[in-house]
Formats: sequence, C-alpha cells, structure tokens
Amino acid sequence: MPKSKSRNKIQLPKQRYLCEAEVVTGLKGLAIEELRTRFGERVKIYDKAKPEEILFHYEGDLSVLMTLSKPVAVYLVQHYPIPRPLALLGHQNFQNILKQISAVRSMHASDRFQSFRIGAAGSDSRVFGRIKDEIQKGTGLIPNEEEADLFMRVRKSDWQVEGWEVLVRLTPRPLSARTWRVCNWEGALNATIASAMIEMSQPQPEDRFFNLMCGSGTLLIERLLHSPAEVVGGCDTDQMALRCAAENLRAARLSDQVELLNLDATKLELPDACIDVICADLPWGQLVGSHESNIRLYPRLLMEATRIAAPGARAVFITHEIKLMDSVLDDYTNQWTVNNTVRVFQGGLHPKIYVLVRL
Repeated sequence: MPKSKSRNKIQLPKQRYLCEAEVVTGLKGLAIEELRTRFGERVKIYDKAKPEEILFHYEGDLSVLMTLSKPVAVYLVQHYPIPRPLALLGHQNFQNILKQISAVRSMHASDRFQSFRIGAAGSDSRVFGRIKDEIQKGTGLIPNEEEADLFMRVRKSDWQVEGWEVLVRLTPRPLSARTWRVCNWEGALNATIASAMIEMSQPQPEDRFFNLMCGSGTLLIERLLHSPAEVVGGCDTDQMALRCAAENLRAARLSDQVELLNLDATKLELPDACIDVICADLPWGQLVGSHESNIRLYPRLLMEATRIAAPGARAVFITHEIKLMDSVLDDYTNQWTVNNTVRVFQGGLHPKIYVLVRL
C-alpha cells in the first residue's frame, strides 16, 4: 500500500520577524497581553524600558499582526551594525532595506503605496536626502514629508549595544485609524484606547452593555468587535453624533446589533438595575463641554449610572477632569468600588481611565 501523502508532507519552517508595536502610554501591559493571548509561543517579547514600545520576535504570517487592536501601529524592524546612517547606502544594507519595504508592500494591493516618508533625527540632512533618492529609485515611491502611504523610521539602536535600526510600518495608516471610521467626529476617542477600555470591562457573552454619550460609536463598535454581547445600546442627545455613529456601525457591519437612542444620559428611559456594563468617554472640558458644565453634569451622570447598574455591574469611564471625577466618586463609596485606574496619553493630554464595580 502506498504511503499517505500527508505522512510525506514536508513542514517548512515558519518565517520569523523582528517587530515593534507602538502603544499608547499606559496601555503597554494590555498590548503585551493581547500579543501573548493571540500568538502564545510564536511571540517572544523583549524587555524595553520605553512605555510606548514593545519589541518582539514573531513567527508566522506577518499580515496577521495588522489585526491587533491594542497597538497604535506595528513595525517591521531590521538592525544594522553600522556606525552612522550613511552606511545604510552600502549595497548589502540597502538591499535589506528594499526587502523590508517589499515585505510590507506585498501584504497590500499593488497600488496601495504611492509615497513614503522617513521619520528620523536629521531627516532633512544631505545624508537622508541621498537615502530618500535611492529609496525612490529602488521602489518607485515618491518622498512626501507631509503625508505618505509608507512610513519608515531610522534611529540609533536602543536595544542592541550599537548600530542603527530601520523600522517600516506594516500599514499605510496607523492601526488606531480603524477602517470602519468613515465618519470622523471632533473629540472622538482613540480606538486603541477604546479597545483597552472594553478589555478592562471584562466582556462576557451575557452582557447588557450601554454606552453613555456614545458620540460616533467608537466604544460600541470596539465592544462588538471584541466578542458578542446579549444587548448593546448607546445614547446621545446630538442627532448629528447619532447619525455619525450609525454610519460607522454600517461600515463595521454591526448596525443590526446596536440600538442607538436619542436620550439624555442623565435622564435615561431605562429600568433600574438593567445594565451589566456601562462605558463612557466623558466630556473633558476641552473640545467637548466645559469645566463649568461638567461640574453640573458629572454628579447627575453618575447618579443615573448608579440607578441603571445591576448588582456587580462594571463601569469604565475615561476623563481628563480627574479632580472632578475623584470628588464625585467620593460621594459614591457605598455604591461603587474603584477597581482600577490607568493614566493614558492622548492628544497631548493625560486622561485617566476608571474601572468601577457596582456594590
């Protein structure tokens, strides 16, 4: 009897890549957890002090890294044992750079990349001018310092003892610029922060999830992209915001799973103790609202959240009005316990995420 073909099948070794994930400061732990949960032994993470960087080796299909939800961006990394950037123009080094660029371009449509940009100290120097000229000749991409499809970084190595590193971003836009965001809303929450907030809410399939002041729907979409839920709803008083959320939900193909309500978050037409998870990007008093209006809003909002929260419910809020939020929570120590807080960085500000549990 002839041997089964499956027994003779040769197992080709999986390709191994050195990569770096760029993360929101404060969310490095969650991003590392996502890498380990998704890929297990196929990732090896290296210690790196910078709170916004995760260096790791990855074994497998490089394109899968583009589906990560916690990093802002992921880069393909190559280390070059050279004393200065000029040596990148050496034949072997430059051929490796072209291979890096080719590896990234091969994961996308052939016409997706038309331009490139290099982020580096001294990127406007004569040396980098020569490097850009050679990249243009070798790839056909046009240098564009304002906005480019292919983004590269060149820096002195902070991982190896010496040398330089070239990093090529895997995607034309950062991962935080979700493809479903077809309607942009002023002050909209960074999607990677929203994804982290959903993770902090400990999602369960039986959750009744409600998003106060849902805006353009970022938290609603990230909740359903994470996993199914029993009920998902959101409210806002701004009809334009609700229309924007509806557009984004359609783009994410989630319209039939979310109920959008034109309601005041402080006067909800919902029964008592009917919600298991409450999330909100509260007005920061910057682009949205003002400190004076927030002084009146926050106590009323937390009162209503307390009313609709079922026993043991989780609430995850983000705000830059930290002193105000802490003051309001002081009045609710018998109704909520603060399970965790995390400071993050967005748009030049350092808001805080609050994770609460209903007593």
